[in-house]
Amino acid sequence: MRTRVKICCISSIEEAALAIRLGADAVGLVGKMPSGPGPIPDDLIAAIAKAIHPPVSSFLLTSEQSASGIINHVQKVNTNTVQIVDELTTGSYQQIRDALPHLKIVQVIHVTGEENIEQALKIKDEVDAILLDSGNPSAGIKILGGTGNTHNWNISRKLVEQVGIPVFLAGGLHAGNVAEAIAAVQPFGVDICSGVRTNGQLDPIKLSSFIKALYQARGG
Repeated sequence: MRTRVKICCISSIEEAALAIRLGADAVGLVGKMPSGPGPIPDDLIAAIAKAIHPPVSSFLLTSEQSASGIINHVQKVNTNTVQIVDELTTGSYQQIRDALPHLKIVQVIHVTGEENIEQALKIKDEVDAILLDSGNPSAGIKILGGTGNTHNWNISRKLVEQVGIPVFLAGGLHAGNVAEAIAAVQPFGVDICSGVRTNGQLDPIKLSSFIKALYQARGG
């Protein structure tokens, strides 16, 4: 099964078009965050999402932690997928599904230890996919992604083996390590932001190199 690729921190319609032209299966659009790269205004997220057509997926990255807040955020921007980058603390995934039945729900888990496997097992039947990242939601100022750091891929592999739903791998990926990451974790997809950027801008050379390495790792 081929490994999907999601290019995150997209900041314009032009960047989205570039990512898609070079092979992205999905693009990530970052809403308001307490820290990290790539946040853009909701009206720009909506404009980019409107310009993206199937089979490419548009992901809203939201730091909202209540079902009602997530629903409201998605309704403002009309992406077809929501990536919840922090823990859902109020309401339920079912509440989100009831309000937005066509929305795909991706829950981020920041990998810090073996306890994350149990965390994933608790939610696997309630979400469409899990995304493993290297943030720190417990930091004084929450770090919810875009760190450019890898995490323990052995834990990620165990999690992938046990949950039985699609899992995206993020955190510190680039052209030089994506083949190793895929071999180690066997994820459904990979997600990259800083590894294909130069001075904050999507770099077509880095992106092409990443996509080439990805294709080679997944057998073309």
